[in-house]
Amino acid sequence: MAGRLKRILFKPFHQFFQLQTSSGILLLAATLIALFWANSPWKESYEWLWHLPVGLQVGSWRLVHSLHFWINDALMAVFFFVVGLEIKRELWVGELSSSKKAVLPFMAAFGGMLFPALIYLAIVGLQPGTAQASYQPGWGIATVTDIAFALGVLALLGERVPLGLKVFLTALAIIDDLGAIVLIALFYSHGLQWEALGLVALIMVALLALNRLKVDAPLPYAVLGLFLWWAILNSGLHATLAGVLLAFTIPASSRLNPVDFYERGMAALKRFQAADSDPQPVLMLTNQEHQASVQELELMCEAVQSPLQQLEHILHPWVSYGILPLFALANAGVLLPSGGILEAFLHPIGLGVMAGLFLGKPLGIFAFSWLAVRLKLAELPEGVNWPLIAGAGILGGIGFTMSLFISDLAFAAPDLVNGAKTGVLLASACAGLVGSLVLWKLLPTTPASER
Repeated sequence: MAGRLKRILFKPFHQFFQLQTSSGILLLAATLIALFWANSPWKESYEWLWHLPVGLQVGSWRLVHSLHFWINDALMAVFFFVVGLEIKRELWVGELSSSKKAVLPFMAAFGGMLFPALIYLAIVGLQPGTAQASYQPGWGIATVTDIAFALGVLALLGERVPLGLKVFLTALAIIDDLGAIVLIALFYSHGLQWEALGLVALIMVALLALNRLKVDAPLPYAVLGLFLWWAILNSGLHATLAGVLLAFTIPASSRLNPVDFYERGMAALKRFQAADSDPQPVLMLTNQEHQASVQELELMCEAVQSPLQQLEHILHPWVSYGILPLFALANAGVLLPSGGILEAFLHPIGLGVMAGLFLGKPLGIFAFSWLAVRLKLAELPEGVNWPLIAGAGILGGIGFTMSLFISDLAFAAPDLVNGAKTGVLLASACAGLVGSLVLWKLLPTTPASER
């Protein structure tokens, strides 16, 4: 009974984990295609495609931007919306719903952001004054973890990985995403427009009113969400923050509580069974009592799920299998210098980003996790020891999506962007390879379910 209950409770987490791991494979494929394309004889077509103007025009009003803009500022707002839903779910009922659960991954994520930033700033601080000032904005690039790639690498180790380690790394990466959102809002938004910010505040009041009135239809939120995106786009904040703000207004409670769902569902099933006068399946389609019971069950299944759960379930595949691979294709096409990868690696920005992710991440995650346990603020998850925390910390150095995203926000000059992105790709590759090898060596040979 206990084992069955555990499977039921962790089923949503397993589904999320499997979705993220398969997304990581697509991300890797899109990255390799982008790198080959950007450094091939057809590299002009790569640049031309992402600078292609796309937009809308109605009369004198027009909204036209490059295809790269629509991917990074519009489609990625949907990605941030899903990230916001994940964070809210975790705060509501998940691994961040209580201080006891949240302390360890929160401390680990904080250390995993602090150490990389300090290492990056230390490396670029060795440069002359002008270069140092132009390189400094990149400190945020090395502070974030890519959840899809990190969990994808963890999945390669199979059932040997204890559930506690998967949950720890997932919670850490989600808190990391929240930290990245704060960084973008505070340090990578420019020239605030107060009139537009006032409009943002009014739209947020309207969205919170919908939540307060328990409106669970998605259409009002979607319409106001589009206006919110447009207002934030014109406010000086980064437009993708609209996704996070919108996500936190989506209702997390359901119209039907689980107890009522169970009782009413059993009653509907009993009516379905009682109406079974003919065993032939084809004749069941004409049985009105069967149809009524099935429709009632369908409505109850929708009512027992919160709008937050429903939207996350609907959007996750689109984000994982569509938006993120497209983002990787548009952003991972780094034009390598004539001197090759070594020259890019030796660039202060590339070196700072790589050292921050590959060295700073594991050091910060391990040090602050140890500090939390040492101060008795938290304890290690079941089946997890300190060497495994160290291995997970190495996987935390896989930056990719968020790091590539912040690279475009931190720098305007193409050579600086390329240097940062090269550091991200090299660090992510090294962190994935070394982290998987370390965990492969540390993990027991028998699956976690058999121990």
